[in-house]
Amino acid sequence: MAVALPDLEVAGSEVVPLNKVHPGTLFGSGKIEELKARIKAAGAGLVLVDGPVSPVQQRNLERALETKLLDRTGLILEIFSDRARTREGVLQVEMAHLSYQRTRLVRAWTHLERQRGGLGFVGGPGETQIEADRRAIDEQLNRLRKQLDKVVKTRKLHRAARAKVPFPIVALVGYTNAGKSTLFNRLTGAQVMAKDMLFATLDPTMRKVELETGDEVILSDTVGFISDLPTQLVAAFRATLEEVLEADVIVHVRDISHPETESQRAQVMTILSDMGVTEATPLIEVWNKGDLLDIEVADALEARADRDPDIFLTSAVTGRGLRPMLERVSERLSAPRTTEDLVLPYAQARKRAWLHEEGIVEAERTDDDGYHLRVNWTARQKARFERL
Repeated sequence: MAVALPDLEVAGSEVVPLNKVHPGTLFGSGKIEELKARIKAAGAGLVLVDGPVSPVQQRNLERALETKLLDRTGLILEIFSDRARTREGVLQVEMAHLSYQRTRLVRAWTHLERQRGGLGFVGGPGETQIEADRRAIDEQLNRLRKQLDKVVKTRKLHRAARAKVPFPIVALVGYTNAGKSTLFNRLTGAQVMAKDMLFATLDPTMRKVELETGDEVILSDTVGFISDLPTQLVAAFRATLEEVLEADVIVHVRDISHPETESQRAQVMTILSDMGVTEATPLIEVWNKGDLLDIEVADALEARADRDPDIFLTSAVTGRGLRPMLERVSERLSAPRTTEDLVLPYAQARKRAWLHEEGIVEAERTDDDGYHLRVNWTARQKARFERL
């Protein structure tokens, strides 16, 4: 796994084919001895395994290799801890960390048994200590959930306030390190952290932008996606992507220079689908980092992009392709409208108020069965209405 972490230098890497996964140590004894020699020769203080490692395997490997070890989930949690800035982001990271640590208490089993004098095969003090640690973690998780609930309620109030402002939302999404924040900064003049590192953005950032066409939009920069997101983080960070469900246009930013760009695209599209994003939401694909391509490759991709009105080869660094992309955003915001007649019971006055806030009610009358409204709306507005 190639990562850009501060104060860490990659001393070496290796792909280890596994014909058989050893339950207690992941690798066979011969491979462990070989890795131990390499680690000692390189003076490495940390081993990263790009995949899942069970608590028992982690404990045994750390003993055998005589160094700290992190699996994929542990590494991502460390990166998230370093990147979170807002109160909500910090709380979500802490909760994910605690959930992960709760499953790792087995690593301390032998230490606790020795310290407390337990025998290990009849329960004993060691088990009591582990249970106490789990209770402490559960109590801390409950405290964090209550704090997070308050933050989420505040965010919902902010979203409700934005819903009353007649500005459409344009959400930037994409695989981590695709260049979303660099593009966001160029379009808004903001100073969102944009670096060549995983998960430089963990907290959603929103700015009002006036396009050259005169349209005013809310541009949203979101957390980067990643394949095989750790289960501890799926629920915790889905909330940071809720803005995408409210978006009027989604701009999918791809690092077109990355060797696995097609696989990354598939991952992003799968996550969007799992979140409930439908074809009713216009999607524009931005092939970013065109400045990193050879001229011949860039020209060939440009020709491919020209055949699809919703694909653009761009560079957030040089500005290449951004103007036509923004013009297309304006076009997609002017989506086709249909006229429909609705009947809302009087108990659904909130839905009626939302229709009026959107400015899409053409006629209205009341009757014994409720509000009779004629609305002229886009497919996106209809989908949002149905989710109320």
